[in-house]
Amino acid sequence: MVLFTPIEIDQIQQDLPYLINIMQWVQNFLAKPHPDLGRSGPVCPFVPQSVKSNSIQLGVIHAKNLEPQQVEEIMLRHRDIFLELEPKDRETAINKAILLIFPGLDIEEISKLIDGVQQKLKPFFIESGLMIGEFHKCNETSGLHNQNFRPLRSPVPILAIRFMVESDLPFLVNAENPSLRIKYLEAYLQSFGNKMRDHKNLNKARQALALAQEQIQQENF
Repeated sequence: MVLFTPIEIDQIQQDLPYLINIMQWVQNFLAKPHPDLGRSGPVCPFVPQSVKSNSIQLGVIHAKNLEPQQVEEIMLRHRDIFLELEPKDRETAINKAILLIFPGLDIEEISKLIDGVQQKLKPFFIESGLMIGEFHKCNETSGLHNQNFRPLRSPVPILAIRFMVESDLPFLVNAENPSLRIKYLEAYLQSFGNKMRDHKNLNKARQALALAQEQIQQENF
């Protein structure tokens, strides 16, 4: 049995509608097929098992009036929390995820606190073998199999933490900065290396790394 104080109950009452809303979105959108997805299966292949295994944890962050640095600190703290959550082994923890919900943000705040923080912290998460994802109503990121599909749109802004997977390669090779691309690809190869199941991804990652290194050399001449 869990005991609650009056203040804790008030907080639960405030947070519960957002938690229910996002959990319904997870189950009814991410975990389901979509006619515009461009491939078979659910929007996110890992979510059905994540739900089934009870491996998703959600929290509500009331970020109104917070500065980006404060949100960065929140996310880095939850990165460490994520790594300590059981199970820790990547093979058995591939479905583990943390979704932090940021209600009440206007468009300008979403750009600053969700998109901006995600872009800044992405290298720090990738070096830990993790991905940090941004979801919100205005997200224009297109699907890998249909340029007109927007898989990262959610009813409430979210920053998500999960383990990197082999199929994340397209999200790493698209970094415009070649130095950053090298950092991403080296972390990717270190995370999977000879354990990679799809050797096409291994070859693509190595080729992309070589091209980025060549680009850096040309820029230095």
